[in-house]
Amino acid sequence: MTDGDTPGLLASGALTPGALAPGAGLACPAPADARRGLGEDAVVLLGHGAGGRLSEELLRGVLLPAMADGGEPATAAPILEDAAVLPGGPAELVFSTDAFVVDPLFFPGGDIGSLAVHGTVNDVAMMGAEPFALALALIVEEGLPIPVLDRVARSVGRAARAAGVRVVTGDTKVVGRGSADGLYLTTTGLGRRLPGIRPSAAAARPGDEVLISGPIGLHGTTVLSTREGLGFEADIASDSRPLHTLVKALAEAVPDAVRTLRDPTRGGVAASLNEIARDSSAAAGRPVGIELDESALPVPAPVAAACEILGLDVLHVANEGCLLAFVRPDRAADALAALRSAPGGAGAGAARIGRVTDAGRVVLHTLLGSRRTVEMPTGEQLPRIC
Repeated sequence: MTDGDTPGLLASGALTPGALAPGAGLACPAPADARRGLGEDAVVLLGHGAGGRLSEELLRGVLLPAMADGGEPATAAPILEDAAVLPGGPAELVFSTDAFVVDPLFFPGGDIGSLAVHGTVNDVAMMGAEPFALALALIVEEGLPIPVLDRVARSVGRAARAAGVRVVTGDTKVVGRGSADGLYLTTTGLGRRLPGIRPSAAAARPGDEVLISGPIGLHGTTVLSTREGLGFEADIASDSRPLHTLVKALAEAVPDAVRTLRDPTRGGVAASLNEIARDSSAAAGRPVGIELDESALPVPAPVAAACEILGLDVLHVANEGCLLAFVRPDRAADALAALRSAPGGAGAGAARIGRVTDAGRVVLHTLLGSRRTVEMPTGEQLPRIC
């Protein structure tokens, strides 16, 4: 972030005066809403789908207990990975599913079709697997123009072929006008675990180095700007892309050194790091924390300017094309080199951004020399972005 970025955007006419008020045009549920809890009179809030604290409360308070063995709440908090490993087959299969409700359907750098493919491919890849098959379900609102549906379907096909996965099954439902908002997609992915690499959100340990494969904040700020007409989309584009080639590069270069992989989508880097610290603390039986260096965070200048003007914390903004890798300190340099030289250039901007501690919380060392705690997001800064 530089002081000169914002005047540059303003001078270009990219921003309208109405966009300058922090939080302009955003509808963020107040934190007080969260205090209503999950009792009989509670209702679902937008924040329950944001990937932060409210999402975790909904999962652990309602959804997971209802589906636990015997219908009873689990005695220990389950570790929430990006995908599940299916036991019993000739090879370890990894399985994941995700729903996509982005508004608008098309944005600089992608659309709901390519986003759905990339999102599920990446969830499978974060478990150290190479994806090979997808299922696709569509919920289409009556009245959606056929050319729009055709454009999205073609985008799904292109993204799947480029990622080397096949769409092998699917389903289409059409609902009445007013029952949905155009088009929703759900993708389910299957992959095979790569040899030697067994990452988990619970495996980070003090001393590990924290790497990121590329710039942060691009997807969330792009979708927000396109939807609200703020003008930033002239300078930025979503980072939506498949990440399995980066995982394969790590598996080939430093398989035994990779502890944890996570793509920081909803809730951004802040949510992912807090989840990893929480689950790793539970697995290790002692506090596991993370220290970040603000000076090392790869934040593009237009993203920094957008976040500053709109009052957003870039650590809370969603990404769709970068991964966090926790690796043993003695192999961190090799892991960084593997990311930067991976085919396709998705990791060309990889950086070392922090380290794992025994403090039990996520802390940012700021550019001003101070320290601040990085909290799990609570409400919904940017609804319907993925």
